[in-house]
Amino acid sequence: MSTTQIPGSVQITDKLPRRLGLVSATAVLVGATIGSGIFRVPSSVAGEVGTVGAVALLWVVGALVALFGALTLAELAALFPRSGGIYVYLREAYGPVPAFLFGWTELLVIRPSALGALAIIFASYTGNFFALGPTGERVLAAAAIAVLALTNVRSVDWGALVANITTAGKVLALAGVALIAFLFGDLSMGALGQTIEWSPVSWGGFGLALISVLWAYDGWADLTFMAGEVKDPERTMPRALLIGTAIVVVLYLIVNVAYLWVLPIDQMAASELVARDAATAIFGAVGAGVISALVMLSTFGALNSSTMTGPRILYAMADEGLFFKPIAHVHPKYRTPGGAILLCALLGVAYVSVRSFGELADAFIIGIWPFYALAVGAVFILRKRRPDLPRPYRTAGYPFVPMVFLIASVLMLGNSLLRETIPTLVNFLIILAGIPVYYVWRRKAER
Repeated sequence: MSTTQIPGSVQITDKLPRRLGLVSATAVLVGATIGSGIFRVPSSVAGEVGTVGAVALLWVVGALVALFGALTLAELAALFPRSGGIYVYLREAYGPVPAFLFGWTELLVIRPSALGALAIIFASYTGNFFALGPTGERVLAAAAIAVLALTNVRSVDWGALVANITTAGKVLALAGVALIAFLFGDLSMGALGQTIEWSPVSWGGFGLALISVLWAYDGWADLTFMAGEVKDPERTMPRALLIGTAIVVVLYLIVNVAYLWVLPIDQMAASELVARDAATAIFGAVGAGVISALVMLSTFGALNSSTMTGPRILYAMADEGLFFKPIAHVHPKYRTPGGAILLCALLGVAYVSVRSFGELADAFIIGIWPFYALAVGAVFILRKRRPDLPRPYRTAGYPFVPMVFLIASVLMLGNSLLRETIPTLVNFLIILAGIPVYYVWRRKAER
């Protein structure tokens, strides 16, 4: 064990060994980001905005927001290389209450929703090859969560191995799908072969579609939750954040161009799985089968990365006394936070049993983004309040880069509140309900 002490910060004893190098850290980030979004979101985006130019603009805007977020959090990740990531940054900048609210929301909304949504998609596409039925698919989804949880309890190296293999497989497969579309697709049949219009059908729809795009890009911050287990974190964390996010951005933009290359915009809008329809347009039923297998691989890898990263937040909370102490337990042999991993898995299985994919995805994106905005804002606060702290990496383009991210976050959440008022308010109320819970917990701990 080693002790991390930043002047003026909470002293942390690092109980988890640092085992992840640059390649594995990058694979965890890419694996957490590329799940089911790139296979489903392009169709909903096309349906909301209705024009090729608006679709392209949305994916570029989403790419810039993700990159700007990664550039900003890279500074905090190098400054506070501890388990918990955003939880730690919020506590350092704003105090324990916002940090507790992040962990509270992670426990009740974010992590169970992420695990449940990914597991449901994995199981539903496995159902294309085996006659599982609705009940069988939910059982398989729950089993996938349980198996990966046990794998990550056994060893962080095992989880990293799964991340490395699945990430390499889906990156190569997605790039291959795009290349095949360019080589064998008929441009005259696709949206890019027609007259390109840039204005969306409605700007309100553009804002809702941006939420979906940002959900597809989400995952760039997950690596920060495991910063306490990354080797040479002052150098590795910024590099992994930037390299991993750049890989995702380039791949997503290329794949969306490939979709527009072979499919007209109205067919994209009506598609349940745009990647499958694009492959079918070129190779027929064989292409559909290949894409179904790719979705299975992609979502399984993302489920593994989510199982690796999210529990570290609850572990960090418990280690500081803001959650049940057994959740901070580190397995004496495997050196993993087994209690936190199993708790997240249990909640994920419960969510699979009672909620649909759409409900899970919506809850996840609205629940996480207020805290992304606060974490990025922490860079401004900490630079002003604690300018003398050693910063191995400083945000490129500061203050423009974090400011653009904050503006985009506020606009997105405001549009969600206007267009999806009830679901957004429910998520906000869940977050705020953690305030009295925090003070009850503190009083109990003091006694």
